[in-house]
Amino acid sequence: MTTAAKPRPAHGTSARGYGSPGRWPRCNCTPCRTARNRHQKHNRINRELGRSPFTSPDKAQAHLRLLHKTMSWDSLEAATGVWFSNLIAIYHGQRTKIRHETEAKILNVPNPSDGDPGQYIDCTGSTRRLQALSAQGHSYATLSTAADTSPNRIMSIANGRQPTIRRTLANRIAAAYAQLRTTPPEPDRHTKRTLNVARSKGWRDPQWWEDYGHIDDPAFDPDTADRELNFFELADLRRSEIEHLAWCGYSPKQIVGRLNSEVSISTVRQIVQEWRTGQKRERKQVAAA
Repeated sequence: MTTAAKPRPAHGTSARGYGSPGRWPRCNCTPCRTARNRHQKHNRINRELGRSPFTSPDKAQAHLRLLHKTMSWDSLEAATGVWFSNLIAIYHGQRTKIRHETEAKILNVPNPSDGDPGQYIDCTGSTRRLQALSAQGHSYATLSTAADTSPNRIMSIANGRQPTIRRTLANRIAAAYAQLRTTPPEPDRHTKRTLNVARSKGWRDPQWWEDYGHIDDPAFDPDTADRELNFFELADLRRSEIEHLAWCGYSPKQIVGRLNSEVSISTVRQIVQEWRTGQKRERKQVAAA
């Protein structure tokens, strides 16, 4: 990261009065001398009263980590007025103490409701959206036009070669996904090739993600979700479906019809009764009865 040189502090500030080695010389104008003398008097009083000019960086570090979830380092440096190198050191716990002024500058920055456009964020959601549109038949050229970026960038993201991207690009990809996922792809010489690539790599289409959700969740594994359920997992799923349909007001007979008669009417009645009473019957008791 490259940062622009900071402008010289204004006259009448202690920073201008003391100067900065290698950046700007000490200023001896009347306002700067006054500011320097005031700062020295303030430090002398604090020493006599046993007040330290430093404090623990814990609060500043916690707030900085919260801010960095939605703000880039460029924006943080501009908002706090603290050098980038100092922010990095505080963020990674490399400071054992910081000045009260530095803490105040960091804590005074509110957390923006909308993410900073220039911040790099996790690419999982963008990658899955591009893969889903490719599985639908939309070519990289179409996707690059819709997301206002280059086909090479789209290819790199779709193939998982970029772990992070800027929030602005992620927002454009999300908008392109919302626009194209319900739009049939325009047939061209790239459509068949795109479908073949997506099929060979096992990419899921938008309907699959609509059914399963979690498109932005890096911890969600599509391969695990796709595996065939065992007997007990399938039974739990069926019970959840029956309870949900009963909550919606369906009768046991209607529920059997909704489940294509995959579950017997007696089983449905039993599950509905257990759901209504809140008491689950033991299998041995059912068999003995």
